Amino acid sequence: MTAEQLVELAKQARERAYVPYSGFAVGAALLCKDGTLYQGCNIENAAYGPTMCAERTAFFKAVYDGQRDFEAIAVAGGRAGEEVSGLFPPCGVCRQVMREFCGLDFKIYMAKENGEYVEQTLGELLPYSFSGADMK
Repeated sequence: MTAEQLVELAKQARERAYVPYSGFAVGAALLCKDGTLYQGCNIENAAYGPTMCAERTAFFKAVYDGQRDFEAIAVAGGRAGEEVSGLFPPCGVCRQVMREFCGLDFKIYMAKENGEYVEQTLGELLPYSFSGADMK
């Protein structure tokens, strides 16, 4: 799967976002190393703390299904009902969840307007990270 296809699937996942409070819809498309794909969207809650990001939704669905080897994720965000309106990198909590299951070379594609995207690795977005290896 190409990066462009993964970004498009993240944009499509935004359509399922539940965002009655912020109006800010985020979608994610997670590619496993075996080619399996998981999409996720953000799901808000009136108490805010229980809100779930799109990236974690995709990861947790995949982990539930037994997946542990991941290749890349695409993330797209912006006002609900509108086109992607800028670069929205994963939050710190999502980056830490990614680090639990992915190496520093894990690819993250962040959608921008006009079909463009920025590619970075998890190591670039989360330098000096803490992982399970640090627990040994």
